[in-house]
Amino acid sequence: MATVSVDEALAHARRLLRGEPGAALAQARAVVEALPTAAEAHRIAAHALRALGREGEAQDASLAAVGAAIHDPAMIEAALALAENRLPDAEGALRARLKADATDVAAIRMLAEVAGRIGRYGDAEKLLSRALELAPGFGAARANLATVYYKQNRYAEAVETLDAVLGEDPDNPAHANLKAAALGRIGGYDEAIALYEELTRRFPDHAKLWMSYGHMLKTVGRQEESIAAYRHALAADPGLGELWWSLANLKTIRFDAGDRAAMEAALDGADTTDRGRDDDRLHLHFALGKAHDDAGEAEAAFRHYAAGNAIRAGQLGYAAAETTAIVDAAIGAFTADFFADRTGSGDPAPDPIFILGMPRAGSTLVEQILASHSAIEGTMELPDIPALALGFGRETLGEGSRWVEAIADASPEKLAEMGAAFLRRTRVQRKTGKPFYIDKLPNNWLYVPLIRLILPNAKIVDARRHPLDCCWSNFRQHYAKGQAFSYGLAEMGAYYRDYVRLMAHVDAVQPGAVHRVIHEALLDDPEAEVRAMLAFLGQPFEADCMAFHANARAVRTASSEQVRRPINRDGVGQWQAYDAWLDPLREALGPVLGAYPRIPAAFG
Repeated sequence: MATVSVDEALAHARRLLRGEPGAALAQARAVVEALPTAAEAHRIAAHALRALGREGEAQDASLAAVGAAIHDPAMIEAALALAENRLPDAEGALRARLKADATDVAAIRMLAEVAGRIGRYGDAEKLLSRALELAPGFGAARANLATVYYKQNRYAEAVETLDAVLGEDPDNPAHANLKAAALGRIGGYDEAIALYEELTRRFPDHAKLWMSYGHMLKTVGRQEESIAAYRHALAADPGLGELWWSLANLKTIRFDAGDRAAMEAALDGADTTDRGRDDDRLHLHFALGKAHDDAGEAEAAFRHYAAGNAIRAGQLGYAAAETTAIVDAAIGAFTADFFADRTGSGDPAPDPIFILGMPRAGSTLVEQILASHSAIEGTMELPDIPALALGFGRETLGEGSRWVEAIADASPEKLAEMGAAFLRRTRVQRKTGKPFYIDKLPNNWLYVPLIRLILPNAKIVDARRHPLDCCWSNFRQHYAKGQAFSYGLAEMGAYYRDYVRLMAHVDAVQPGAVHRVIHEALLDDPEAEVRAMLAFLGQPFEADCMAFHANARAVRTASSEQVRRPINRDGVGQWQAYDAWLDPLREALGPVLGAYPRIPAAFG
């Protein structure tokens, strides 16, 4: 069949679809027989089969169209735009394609990839779900959906989806790696480690697999094996900056001269004009900062920390004014009268304990102490409170950052629904029968008014540390994700000040709702502080809380190795060696610095 005849035959088949699906199917199949790579013929066949009520065959035809799409010039051009990250071009081409045929499964999946790359995960999920409805056997779309679930912190759904993917493609290391990562996020550490062990046996020179394996070993406290995994990965790829930072981030290891030379060589080899190597460079800078810090070389350490922070700040583009605006809105909306009018709202469950505040303020230590109690289960930093707040802002007002405004207008029924949603979403994290469990996401400080409204019987513990120690510790810490405020001294000071300001407001309008733990007081008199915390939580004192370092539970945070040691003062005053460079931080902190640990009168 000549090309022009194919075009004519397809046009005729499209016309037949309007009233004669059987004839349209026969015409489409004739084209497929002559030209199996004619994707449109497969799609017309799928339309005809659906019209005839033959859904199973229609799904097969839709899947066949996906395979044929690799020969379609328009789809090739869209794929090239995706590969070159020309997302507007790709999106335009794919939308035009779907306007002509809304059931083009290959185009739907590619448009979902565009949505995912720009963070529109809800849109990506809807598109992929539609693709799988049309072609349930489309393995690539199912694998993409698992990734979208993972990106939305819906780890249990990611694992379930990946089980289906791996059932069809059991030897795919990328899928197994993602499943192991998702298992780690819901506490399935043993299964995740078993997966990594199998993967590293099959791919002994795959540096990133060995690095992920090392991360999981670190989480469960197998530090020596973790170090060995990182070192194995470095032998395969000594220029992978994240590996060097992973070693530095253990906090308990000191780099020797050979390590420092290897990092300097890797940094010299990372082309500064290649933006794709930015991640390697920033990780190497943070690791070298740690190496010089340990050697007492403050100027060199600060130079590397500043360089790493500058790269990451450029990637994230944090705007301190946005956080300040949310705090202003919260203080204006959530008054004493506002809370009084909503007495009895929310879900009454007392199960959650929120430990929050600034990162690097001792919250992991507080969590480890409390998780050593027989009635309290430690989990991890859960993303659910911010997700609920931002999701409600988007759903109600079209913008996540307007969540304060949305919550201010929420009905009591909605507040109760959100509280129940938090309990439901976090149930997967509960592995024991203990009645209480911890959410240790530090950034939940911004959402304390929301927590009080949707979970009024939950307990809130504010872990607070000296501003200079806390902020300096953040400045030399690179986070796997989030904490965009921490990559600039002035931005960090503003963030700390906003945190104190909002917590002061909560103290004023909801007195006694938050128990504050001053880190230095905890170090000075740990038993008294632990007894006070447990009294606030309504729990009896238990000696195991004082032996928290013997608790073998998994810990995912940057302090994971530090909390496996008895209480010590190693982190106190570390900012002093860097005093000469901290003026931007001091200026941004303002009255918070001089008043610590009290609340500045201006905020009271």
